[in-house]
Amino acid sequence: MSGTESPAARLQALFEGHRLTPTQRRIAHSMVRRAVDVPFLSSVELAELAGVSQPSVTRFAVALGFDGYPALRRHLREVAPPAETSPESGSSNEYQQAVEAEIENLRHLAEALADAGPVRRAGGVLAGSRPLPVLGLRAAAAQAHGFAYFAAKVHPDVRLLNEGGTMLHDRIDAAARAGASALLCFALPRHPREVVDALTHARAAGLTVVTVADSPFAPVAKVSDLLLPAAVGTGLAFDTACAPMLLGRVLLEAMCDDLPDAQARLEEFDTKAAARGLFVD
Repeated sequence: MSGTESPAARLQALFEGHRLTPTQRRIAHSMVRRAVDVPFLSSVELAELAGVSQPSVTRFAVALGFDGYPALRRHLREVAPPAETSPESGSSNEYQQAVEAEIENLRHLAEALADAGPVRRAGGVLAGSRPLPVLGLRAAAAQAHGFAYFAAKVHPDVRLLNEGGTMLHDRIDAAARAGASALLCFALPRHPREVVDALTHARAAGLTVVTVADSPFAPVAKVSDLLLPAAVGTGLAFDTACAPMLLGRVLLEAMCDDLPDAQARLEEFDTKAAARGLFVD
């Protein structure tokens, strides 16, 4: 692992290629979110951070090829950069801490986007799908709705799938029959089983699945062809999803780059909106 990589990137590289259980993926996700601190946490502290048992942390270390958690921690300390100065503990209230955590999530997203290849590939895949189904259930419904709202201004046929139920598979089948070649999914915790089933069905129908998820180890990873991770904030009673929302807008920009008439469609909309007096100046 290169010394120029961020702590989060080094951890993700360590986890790649290992078949992890859902509990182990949760531990991995928690470690990535606290990448700077993890080399100095005990197994009990890491278990509390991830919301799992201490033996689960030990089994996780063994699954990665270490003799136990102490060996894993020694390895992380050997590859960790010098600790950076952090704000004094207790210098901010819980609301400020939630905002600071989201800023850190955005910083990690910016680091990941240094390699723009995955987003550009995903944008091309989505631009070429006619129609383009966009899936997001429960906590992810707002992200899917926001993407579909703006995508419809530049893409000729966007189909929002933000309600589950027995008709979800039917709507995916209808999109495939109409010529869809891809499906975009927003998947955020807690992950509905129905989303995993829907993505499995979409792939069986021949669609390429592009997923924006909270972690590369999310349950939807195994049923996605292209997975773009962006962490959620967990410091408040309900998760915050600034990074997934921003990643959705970045993906929208990449899609526009592959739609030759995107700018013309936007200009046409602006002309019609002005003629109708849609917006207050």
